[in-house]
Amino acid sequence: MVTQGLAIAYRRYSTDYVAAETAAKAAKRGIWAGAFTTPSDWREGERAKGMGFAAPGGPDGPIPAPAAGGCAIKGNISAKGDKIYHVPGTRDYERTRISEKSGERMFCSEDEAKTAGWRSPRG
Repeated sequence: MVTQGLAIAYRRYSTDYVAAETAAKAAKRGIWAGAFTTPSDWREGERAKGMGFAAPGGPDGPIPAPAAGGCAIKGNISAKGDKIYHVPGTRDYERTRISEKSGERMFCSEDEAKTAGWRSPRG
């Protein structure tokens, strides 16, 4: 199933299927034919954001079109108050929602975000 792109390698207990997953991903078979969020990333997003859905895209997914006005970098504020910016195509970009009422905003460049006191995501 992993070779056909119908399942992922469950690395918690074994790495036996990692090579098969890598090959399926490179060949864009099955779930790897489009944007795919792994279950562990989806669950992580659920706990972190409480959004109730998995975001399409990610590092291997399509890069979204710029937002209105051409500024596509999302600056959000974490529950701990950390100011973090997300660049199109990165892991949490699609699931990040901006609330201007909360002080969150869009940036046109990473330099602009850094100058304003925001940091890139860790990890």
